[in-house]
Amino acid sequence: MSKELDIQIQKEQAKTGKSNFAKYQDLVTGSRSFWFLIKFEMITLLASRIPGTVGIFLRSLFYPMILGKVGRGVIFGVDVWFRHPKKIKIDDNSIIDDGVLLDAKGSGNKGITIAKNCYIGRASILSCKDGDITLHDYVNLSTWCNISSNSKVELGEKTLLGPYASVFATEHNFDKTSKPILDQGWSSKGVVIGNDCWIGAKATVLDGVTIGDGAVIGTAALVNSDLPPNVIAVGMPAKPLKQRG
Repeated sequence: MSKELDIQIQKEQAKTGKSNFAKYQDLVTGSRSFWFLIKFEMITLLASRIPGTVGIFLRSLFYPMILGKVGRGVIFGVDVWFRHPKKIKIDDNSIIDDGVLLDAKGSGNKGITIAKNCYIGRASILSCKDGDITLHDYVNLSTWCNISSNSKVELGEKTLLGPYASVFATEHNFDKTSKPILDQGWSSKGVVIGNDCWIGAKATVLDGVTIGDGAVIGTAALVNSDLPPNVIAVGMPAKPLKQRG
């Protein structure tokens, strides 16, 4: 999948003939509805930064009004921010900790799907750029994780990401030296991480990679090729060290 970055923020903001109000709607709410914008602004203004159990209660009451789906028992921390909220779906008993950004931005994508009993750690970022992100049941992201998708990122059941781990389903094109990299578009094949995997702290998984069920990726490893199930892999680039069990 390859195309020009026609949804890139800089290019959108530079377009003429579109009001700043419309640009804000396209960037943040994903809807040209004036009433949805008012509802979104009022709810985030009044509920997003209230601490304690009162804040948790208010967010559980009001956030279902702006998100695509919120299941039973979902907990939202303080300062959780949304982009294109109608394309964000969160199932039962998941926890979205303080300072998380859920960005489902795109013109034709499905957005972010978080299944049951997931945990999204503090200050983590899930960012769609016309792509999709799917977290299956019991996925656990530690603090400051970064998942970016221009096509597809899928994390299997009970997979863990350590602090500062990153998954990038995107790669900038850079072949032409006569043209800025920013203007050369991108390619994206997607990333699939299986069930019961552990991606160590500060590890990075690059575009096009499939990681088999039960794999363990060492701290600060760089995964740039497929890895089989139940492997323990370390290094830059990550290489199989041994098999689990």
